[in-house]
Amino acid sequence: MSPIEVEPPSVSGVHPVPSRRDPVLGELLQRCTFELGDPADRPVLDVAVSGGPDSTALLALSLATGARVTAHHVDHGLRSASASEAGFVQRLCGRWGAGFVAHRVVVPDGPDLERRCREARLGVLPSGCLTGHTADDQAETVLMRLMRGTGPAGLSAMDPATHPLLRLRRSETVSVCEHLGVRPVSDPMNDSGRFTRNRVRSELLPLMSDVAGRDVVPLLARTAELAAENTEALAGLVEAVDPTDTRAVCSVPAPVAAEAMRLFWRRETGGLLPPDRRAVERMLAVARGERRSAQVAAGWTLRRRAGSMWLEGPVPPREPGR
Repeated sequence: MSPIEVEPPSVSGVHPVPSRRDPVLGELLQRCTFELGDPADRPVLDVAVSGGPDSTALLALSLATGARVTAHHVDHGLRSASASEAGFVQRLCGRWGAGFVAHRVVVPDGPDLERRCREARLGVLPSGCLTGHTADDQAETVLMRLMRGTGPAGLSAMDPATHPLLRLRRSETVSVCEHLGVRPVSDPMNDSGRFTRNRVRSELLPLMSDVAGRDVVPLLARTAELAAENTEALAGLVEAVDPTDTRAVCSVPAPVAAEAMRLFWRRETGGLLPPDRRAVERMLAVARGERRSAQVAAGWTLRRRAGSMWLEGPVPPREPGR
């Protein structure tokens, strides 16, 4: 499917450049969680922009803060139209005065495509790059992590520090695009029943709302906020634990040890999806000396020697002829 073209955002009655003075954007910004520091310094924001409605709204709202914004577009090379979508984002950035950086990764089609695409994106996006996930995405993430057997830390799902639109609904990002006169890219992969997130979105969430007799998205998003608060309350205890020291890990209560392992994972892997409960148990078994090493997730292995532990990443494939 070809991408949907952009219409000039400077049509009659529409601000050519997103601004806080725009009443629609100004109201939405009050619910966003951009961390800007001193506005006088004109902060710099890196934002991931695929060209879909959520990321296009993120780009607009980022610019409306008054920050200097650079949009990063990642082409996974999975569809014939993907290259032209980068052009869409580049043209939009030109009209709105944002910087633009194009990244291309190679992700072969096959099993576990969602995870591999996400890891490939993380590998090229700058640290702290903002994404346009909404409350609807947060609710989907909570359910997906529950299905993986996550713990309290996993229920906190996405961090508002790098996902500033988590208090907005997906319908509102669509409205932002309509308000600014932009028709965003339509990705047919978002409608494919092949991917777990799409089925959670189109099947599980509507069923839950029907059974509950109410929209469950705000409830699940609130669950994530409460889990994040509880995780933060544990942070002081967790930070005091050296996750590379087996004796330190084994000397604290199990919930603290488990969270220390999750924190260790996040720091070492650069933000990969948190390990599920069984993976954390394998990590703790290494700490207790019940095994010398354990496969955790995504090709990463926890190893132990002489009371010390470390995480090893997946070994990259050897280049031909070497």
